[in-house]
Amino acid sequence: MFSDKSKPRDVVDMGGQPNRIGKNTKIKGDIVSEADFRIDGKLDGNVKTSGKVVIGKDGYIHGKVECVNADIEGGFNGELLVSDLLSLKSSAVIEGTVSVSKLAVEPGATFNASCVMGGKNGVSNLKKANEPAKS
Repeated sequence: MFSDKSKPRDVVDMGGQPNRIGKNTKIKGDIVSEADFRIDGKLDGNVKTSGKVVIGKDGYIHGKVECVNADIEGGFNGELLVSDLLSLKSSAVIEGTVSVSKLAVEPGATFNASCVMGGKNGVSNLKKANEPAKS
């Protein structure tokens, strides 16, 4: 009587399906995606997404990552640009340079990086702060 199973339903696209690099996978190259990304394997390259990047406990990235949010349990070495929240779990090991709007670090995380924190506008302000002064 009240069933609408026969009617087609619209699917709201939230940037596509999340992507995943598995535990025993090694990738060399650059990744560009609109959707969230989870890395449980090894990536030697760059990631650019308008979503969230998660590096699992066994995951490792060596390169540049640009994203809105990031949760890191594994390892990272390179340049990390997070426009909103970077969350480091207790098992995280971070080296390199980090530009972030908000930072949450659990006790036990290793954070050996130079860090620049921006205000409400996140990385857009950080990029301007890192540019050389114009004469």
